Amino acid sequence: MSTDCTHLSADLTPPDPLTPFGCTSCIADGRHDWVHLRECQQCGHVGCCDSSPARHATAHAHATQHPLVRSMEPGENWWWCYIDEVAFEIDGAPPSPTRTA
Repeated sequence: MSTDCTHLSADLTPPDPLTPFGCTSCIADGRHDWVHLRECQQCGHVGCCDSSPARHATAHAHATQHPLVRSMEPGENWWWCYIDEVAFEIDGAPPSPTRTA
């Protein structure tokens, strides 16, 4: 995958996820209908993917201007930049926290 993202910092350590087992906003709304989870690499907000009904990861990125998310799905290690609209992997980056439930 391409690494043409202009929003990476030198520190690639993922933040602690706010809600490691589900979408932060869905949980707050009493929902549990997310499909996949994405973690904001700036603040740790966990949002549901665009295949989920609420699309909270994208909504969070647009509302906060936090550009980078990582997949929290087991076995996936990709990032997405909402501003540059590019997906990529980074060799040697620490793994993102993955949900276990």
